[in-house]
Amino acid sequence: QVQPVESGGGLVQAGGSLRLSCAASGAIFGSNVMGWYRQAPGKEREMVATITSGESTNYANSVKGRFTISRDYAKRTVYLQMSSLKPEDTAVYYCMLSTGGYLYWGQGTQVTVSS
Repeated sequence: QVQPVESGGGLVQAGGSLRLSCAASGAIFGSNVMGWYRQAPGKEREMVATITSGESTNYANSVKGRFTISRDYAKRTVYLQMSSLKPEDTAVYYCMLSTGGYLYWGQGTQVTVSS
């Protein structure tokens, strides 16, 4: 059973930083994509950043230059370093793992940025 598990959310002031982590358990194929999505109240879930098994990254325009995605293969973990946080970054952040033709989601972690 593949299961991504997020950690690291919380409350931070605008301009601050947070790092999210997502550890994946279960059978993961060598070719895969991990990433972060977020969903704010009343809005649809949107892509924040993704990273392939070949280390290719993709970012939403709204976070480029502020967020950095990375992964540790040995720990089967993906990270999202968030800097210069803004109130509009407030959302539930979900870890995503795409492997073997299937898509898996974590339970989500709340990030709240106060102004």
